[in-house]
Amino acid sequence: MAYHLDKIDIEILKMLQKDSNRTTKSIAAQLDMSTSPIFERIKKLEKEGYIKKYVAVLDNKKIGLKLTVFIGITLQGHTRSYLEKFVKEINNFPEVVECHRVSGNFDYLLKLVVEDIEAYETFIITKLTLLPYLGNVQSLITLSTGKETNEIDLSSVL
Repeated sequence: MAYHLDKIDIEILKMLQKDSNRTTKSIAAQLDMSTSPIFERIKKLEKEGYIKKYVAVLDNKKIGLKLTVFIGITLQGHTRSYLEKFVKEINNFPEVVECHRVSGNFDYLLKLVVEDIEAYETFIITKLTLLPYLGNVQSLITLSTGKETNEIDLSSVL
């Protein structure tokens, strides 16, 4: 039987999205509940896959990663084998922080985070263009970022 989220689960998820480092005690206090049921709910949300993992969101620029590039990829073929090989290879590239199979003009959209334009060029020359089934590549270099979040709006979930 599938687990269905209720209002309390949604509130817990909202709080953890804003700060995954929050204690069970602080969440319980905000929801005017005791710690044990909140702890059990969080464990259930993890077990059921609503919470995939907890991460620290880093400031890319402060750690020297000043360039974000979106790369549209078209593959030479569209067989399952091509698609699986491409994703497997892309997962070996730490510069690629996101890889999405998309509809439209591209097969995949990658998000790449690197130090600078030279690091981007090195990635293209020494990694990406060496993939044998690669077709067209189109890059979009980010000039500035107007919004960047991992928070999902949960207002329409119930």
